[in-house]
Formats: sequence, structure tokens, C-alpha cells
Amino acid sequence: MNSGATATVHEALLTFLHSRDISFRQLHHEPTRTSEESACARGESVTIGGKAILMKVGEEFTLFVVSAARRIDSGKIRDFFCERRLRFATRDELMSLTGLVPGSVPPFGRPILPFDLYVDESVLANDRIAFNSGSPTDSVIMQTADYLNVAGGKVFSFSAWPEAHAEDR
Repeated sequence: MNSGATATVHEALLTFLHSRDISFRQLHHEPTRTSEESACARGESVTIGGKAILMKVGEEFTLFVVSAARRIDSGKIRDFFCERRLRFATRDELMSLTGLVPGSVPPFGRPILPFDLYVDESVLANDRIAFNSGSPTDSVIMQTADYLNVAGGKVFSFSAWPEAHAEDR
């Protein structure tokens, strides 16, 4: 892992939030690899986790943010973009484009990461959003309204409940 790039994204994000007078809580914790591990390390519900996923839509890489309790519905994204070609970025592409490993990508496009940003409506269901902030050992928790205000991004519905969860509903 390129620790220099990780520190750069993490520091850039914190500087960005401070420069906009955004209140947030920062946590340093053991390395996490999954949304569930991150939620446990933060002492928060997985539902408020903001999972950032880099995908290639047509020829462009785009960043999508969804509640960590849900999964991406590729069909909804294809329909929204009127695009048949859609795939997740590979681990190597993610590293090359961001300097980050899966699970450490913060839910911010420009100016933090060089991508258009799309936020699933599931994120709006919570008053807080928690996410790894460019590092598998650092998290930020902030008000969802503040997140939406500073992150920008287009909001639409592109998630579904995981199959196991859908049976419980």
C-alpha cells in the first residue's frame, strides 16, 4: 500500500472539512477491512456507514456512496446512465487511481478524489454518516446534512438490501 497517498487523502479530507467549519468526530482504530468491522471499531450501526465504491461506467470511473447495510444495484445505475457497460474497479485500478486500498476510500469526489460523485438515497435515511477517511485505521463521523452540503454529488436511488437481509424484511 502506498502510505504516502493514504496520508495525503486523509490529510486533504481533514483540511477540507476544517476549511468549511464542518463539525465531525475523528476516530483512530485497528485496521478494518469490511463495513461490519468498521462499524464495530466505531461503536456505530453499520447502517450509518457510508460505503464508497469506485465503478467504471462506460469509459469513466465514477464514485458511488451507499449505506454500508445495503448493496449496489447495478441495473439501477445502468438505467440512470443509459449505459450497458458497468463494472467495479479492480484493486489495482483503485490503487492506481487513488493510492488507496478497498475499504479506505472516503465518500468524496472532487476536490478530494478526482471523480464525479453519486450518493444513494439510503444515506439520507440517517442523521449521521461514518466512513473510513482515506485509511483503514481512521474514521470520520459527521452529520449527514453537513456531508451532503460539502461533498456535493447527485443523489438518486441505486441500492438494494442484500439477499439475506431481504428475507428478514
